[in-house]
Amino acid sequence: MLFSYKAKSTTGEIYNGEMESADRFALARELRAKGSTPLSVKEKKINSFDPVSFLTHFMRKVKIAELIILTKNLSGMLHAGLSLARALSVLEKQTKNVLLNQILKSISVDINAGETFSFALAKFPKVFSKLFVSMVKAGEESGNLAGSLSDIGENLEKAYSLTKKVRGALIYPGVIFSAMIIMGILMFAFVVPTLASTFKELGVSLPTSTRTIIWVGNFFSNNLILTFLILILGVFSLFSLFRAKFMAKYVDFMVLRIPVIGVLAKELNTARTTRTMASLLLSGVSITRAIEITEEVVQNIYYKKALDQARVAVEKGAPFSVTFEEHPELYPVMMSEMIQVGEETGKLSDMLLQVAAFYEEEIENKTKNLSTIIEPILMIVIGAGVGFFAISMISPLYSILDSIQ
Repeated sequence: MLFSYKAKSTTGEIYNGEMESADRFALARELRAKGSTPLSVKEKKINSFDPVSFLTHFMRKVKIAELIILTKNLSGMLHAGLSLARALSVLEKQTKNVLLNQILKSISVDINAGETFSFALAKFPKVFSKLFVSMVKAGEESGNLAGSLSDIGENLEKAYSLTKKVRGALIYPGVIFSAMIIMGILMFAFVVPTLASTFKELGVSLPTSTRTIIWVGNFFSNNLILTFLILILGVFSLFSLFRAKFMAKYVDFMVLRIPVIGVLAKELNTARTTRTMASLLLSGVSITRAIEITEEVVQNIYYKKALDQARVAVEKGAPFSVTFEEHPELYPVMMSEMIQVGEETGKLSDMLLQVAAFYEEEIENKTKNLSTIIEPILMIVIGAGVGFFAISMISPLYSILDSIQ
């Protein structure tokens, strides 16, 4: 990738320039190695039409499952003795994903031109994460690319499995809640107006709750299409709002404090942090670089800040475990204790793997029971709504019966 940068020389002179580099972190390291201090680094967009870049932006993405298969197959072929160029050529013919096919062709061109595999992968940051690229680079430097690819495949599979289990556990309550809203709108639109006309003919006095339900029912009945458009627009607006950058700290704060979900989110981030760190350290990546990459892997802004503090602390010579001890609201005490033991015994990566395995198992157990926990809560909410509706619509009927007597 091509970057434009602003840097300060050893003499204090500020200058601008352009440089090719795998990523902005690698460029910053190159500038520091030359004695300069990087002030800003920006990716420079190339105006020439690139069909692969076009496909990356406008075609369907490469699925994680496809990436796992690609990585494992590539590792297997390299273990079998095939050259990297030959293995990529075989995979290029096998893949049915048009985008991935074009990416593999581009990578093959770079490999045949003498570029490193990690450099070729770094051109596609939306497909190959910095974790992926860094582990490949470490494998190239150590001469064990096949082993690194095998570790990457396992790491991707673990992360994919965890995400899939959490999403799967939330699908059931999401479907029930959506069905409840749609059925409620339809009931208001078709049932309530009929009852309202009956009450009007009888001239019965209606309580406030009943009048409110009738008003809502008449609005839905007269504007059914508009109601569904408003509902869709509202869901889309909320989704966009929650994804907005300025809302990140508020959304992440709420997620960590929602009962049951908050505990699951903490354990998921703990497992993700420890497994990513362990994979990078085992690949030979330096601890500060491993923390930088892990900071980008975790999604929650508060975990990003904690990892940034950990990186600064390690650069100053403090133990890696210190930062996690200072954030018990994010990371469990067991994690900091295990990291401390790993630092003392020189087996940090092994301890991190043990912590990751423990919390991955905890998440698996919790996601199995999540539907069971949420189901009674949904039943209470549905029951309360139906009860309020029933009382509001039945109470006028009792008034009619009393007047008849």
